[in-house]
Amino acid sequence: MLDSVGVGEMPDAADYGDVGSDTLGNIARQRGLNVPNLCALGLGNLKPIPQLPKAAHPAGAFGRCTLRSPGKDTTTGHWEMVGIHLAKPFPIFPHGFPPEIMQEFERRTGRSALGNKAASGTEIIKELGEEHVRTGSPIVYTSADSVFQIAAHEAVIPVPELYRICEIAREILRGEWEVGRVIARPFEGEAGNFRRTANRHDYAVPPPRGMLLDKLEENDVEVRSVGKIFDVFLGRGIRSQIKTKSNADGMAKTLQAMQGLERGVVYVNLVDFDQQYGHRNDVEGYAAALEEFDRWLPEFQAALQPDDLAILTADHGCDPTTPSTDHSREYTPLIAFGPRTRAGVDLGLRATLSDMGQTIAENFATSIEKGTSFLSEISL
Repeated sequence: MLDSVGVGEMPDAADYGDVGSDTLGNIARQRGLNVPNLCALGLGNLKPIPQLPKAAHPAGAFGRCTLRSPGKDTTTGHWEMVGIHLAKPFPIFPHGFPPEIMQEFERRTGRSALGNKAASGTEIIKELGEEHVRTGSPIVYTSADSVFQIAAHEAVIPVPELYRICEIAREILRGEWEVGRVIARPFEGEAGNFRRTANRHDYAVPPPRGMLLDKLEENDVEVRSVGKIFDVFLGRGIRSQIKTKSNADGMAKTLQAMQGLERGVVYVNLVDFDQQYGHRNDVEGYAAALEEFDRWLPEFQAALQPDDLAILTADHGCDPTTPSTDHSREYTPLIAFGPRTRAGVDLGLRATLSDMGQTIAENFATSIEKGTSFLSEISL
């Protein structure tokens, strides 16, 4: 999962304020991209993209996926991939959380809160970090995503205590206020040089039963997660997890997770595209991260075993070239490749991200409620 690497606005983008969003295409237009390995697999075949050549003989199968569920956040995209379609989006709070939520939060945690507004995570600790250190009050903020984020300095509120505070918030945020995730955002350092640590922890809504990870567990298929996948699904159906500090760390740990796995799934999220660059409108950083991933691809391909299938996709967009710093309502890429994958297959525009989940399910002799498998189209 290349977090937020969208490939163009969906027809309903106007409903989300995302007309013109095209994360991959706009980066290529504005800055240019040198991603020859992705292009060899078929990235330039997804649609016309400036400076990304269309491969005459793509090494992979390629297409695009429609986000069928309403919304454009992490939980929605990841859930849809495993077969969960939402009837309505998770709630968002662009003007902060209502008094009844904050009063209950402060009562139950025994601490007053700072912030309570939509903000960039790095900017809000610059703004309120010193006051937090002085008062011990946690910093509460949100974004255009359905999240309740709590930032605290590790020397002021130790990580276990921050986690306890997040668990309280998760208990409070139910019903009409049930955000997709409560997120612990610990940081360290001194005033003027605060920096977030790797001890982030997400508290997601429990996914409905019957999703792909449940089905794999029932069939004794081992699932290993890399990055924030474990948190998004509350560990359901996942036997082991590896946390990551960066995309580079995630790529290295993906290779580590692949070792010794004879039959199973390695489910990876590389979050820097979204967290470090998309939300900060950092076009150069985003482009460099894509190029870094592209340089790593040959090592990943060399590590694939004869029966392995790799799928590259995203959960939504986060176009750094637009004025918005929010996620964007975009199609997601679909590139499938491996030693036994039929090269050059045009998988077209898929109706849902669940098609990927159904493909994985069929491979392991099971099925999920949503999606249409393309396994027979790509298997040699």
